[in-house]
Amino acid sequence: MQGLRPIERCALSIDHCPCTLCPRECGADRTKSRGACGCGNEVRVARAALHFYEEPPFSGDRGSGTIFFSGCNLRCVYCQNYVLQSGDAGRVVTAAELAGLMLQLEAEGAHNINLVTPAPHLRMLLDAIPLARARGLAIPILYNTSGYEKAESLRALEGLVDIYLPDFKYCDERLAARFSGAGDYFPVAVAAIAEMFRQVGHLRCDTDGIAMRGVCIRHLVLPGCAFDSRAVLREIAARFGTQTQISLMRQYAPTPNASFAPLNRTVTDREYEGCVDLCREIGLENVFLQDKEAASLAFTPEFG
Repeated sequence: MQGLRPIERCALSIDHCPCTLCPRECGADRTKSRGACGCGNEVRVARAALHFYEEPPFSGDRGSGTIFFSGCNLRCVYCQNYVLQSGDAGRVVTAAELAGLMLQLEAEGAHNINLVTPAPHLRMLLDAIPLARARGLAIPILYNTSGYEKAESLRALEGLVDIYLPDFKYCDERLAARFSGAGDYFPVAVAAIAEMFRQVGHLRCDTDGIAMRGVCIRHLVLPGCAFDSRAVLREIAARFGTQTQISLMRQYAPTPNASFAPLNRTVTDREYEGCVDLCREIGLENVFLQDKEAASLAFTPEFG
C-alpha cells in the first residue's frame, strides 16, 4: 500500500471511512451500513467450485476455480446471477478462509482462481491473495468483472492479478442507464480496461492453450441492441488493438427481472452474425464465439 495518496488509501479501506472504492462513490460507512453494492463490512462467498463453462483458455480440461462473491456495484436488470445482487447470498469468510478456498480449488485441479464480481471486496483481496501465495498457491489469479471499476482501485492489484476478464457492456449511455443504472459506464470501463492492459498486456497462453497472463474482453450481445455491440467492437479494435482477445457472447436468456422488450427474448441469428461479420471486417483476430444453444439459464450455477 506504500505510495498511495491518502485519498486512495482511504478509498481502499472500508474501516471507518466513506467508501469510494468503485465508480458509484456512494460514501457508505460499511462498518455500519451497506454500500450501493449491497455489501457491508463482511465478505460473503456464494459458491466456490470448479467451473467448466468459461472460455477454453480458462476452463481447460480441469476447470476454472471460481469463487462467486455476493453483492455487485452494477445492478444489471438482466443479470443471470441476479440472486447475488442483494449481497445476502452465501457465507461470511475471513481473509484466511478465502485464501484456504483458493488453495482447495488448486488442489482439486483448477487451472486458475477465478474471482467473480470481486470489486466490492478489494480490500480483503489485498490480504487474501498474498496469504494464499505465501501458503503455496501457484496458479494464476483471474479477476472476473463487469468492467465498472475505478482505475485507481485496480492499481492496488498490480502484481497480484495475472488475468483480467472484464465485460465491455455498452457504448450507448442510454442503454447503460436503462439496463444497469450507470450512464457513465462507457468512460469508466474504457479507463478501467486500459489500466488492466497496462498491468498485464494482451492474453498469453502456455503450450497447452491455458491462459497464464493478460486481458480477455467479454461482450454480451443483447437483443435489440446489436447496434451498440457493433460500436463496442469498433472501440475495442481502435483502443486496444485488433489482436485483443474477445469473447463475443450469445448466451443472453431472459430472467424474471427482464420480462420487458427487447430483453424478453434471445438474440436472433441476424443480430449475432452481424457482429461476427463486423469482427472480420475490422480485423479483430482473436474472437471466441458461442452457438445459440448457449442462450439458456441452465448454465447458471446454483448458489448456496
